[in-house]
Amino acid sequence: MKKALFLSLMLLITVLTNTKSDSCTLTLKATGLKNSEGNIIFALYNKEGSLPDENFKNYYKKEIVSIVDEKAEFTFNNLAHGLYAVTILHDENDNEKIDKKFMLPLPKEGIGFSNFDDFGLNNRPNFRKTSFNLVKDTTIAVKIIYK
Repeated sequence: MKKALFLSLMLLITVLTNTKSDSCTLTLKATGLKNSEGNIIFALYNKEGSLPDENFKNYYKKEIVSIVDEKAEFTFNNLAHGLYAVTILHDENDNEKIDKKFMLPLPKEGIGFSNFDDFGLNNRPNFRKTSFNLVKDTTIAVKIIYK
């Protein structure tokens, strides 16, 4: 009886330690914030065509985080392996949308995208350009761009 219990316990330990996880964590860090006013919106996308998303309606997951000492970060847990894209907005006026400059299609507030150091009228982000393959726990720093 003791031998059977011992063997069962050893089998359980082996199975638990050799099981690969099908989920990951993604930690996002907003870099280059110019002040600590407002909040940061971390938006995660997982479908082609979901970006651009000016009113934050097409996201897969979204989190609003306070800024402390011009820094903000958030970790999305239990994400399946796959393609993802990130938008981070420095929402200085806390209205949870991307405000645009008068007569220009550029944001008033700081914004950043995965895989982008800059953007413009001829280099607009979309899911294909901003997506990355998540297959393990990952940390990404996203530069916040002010235009």
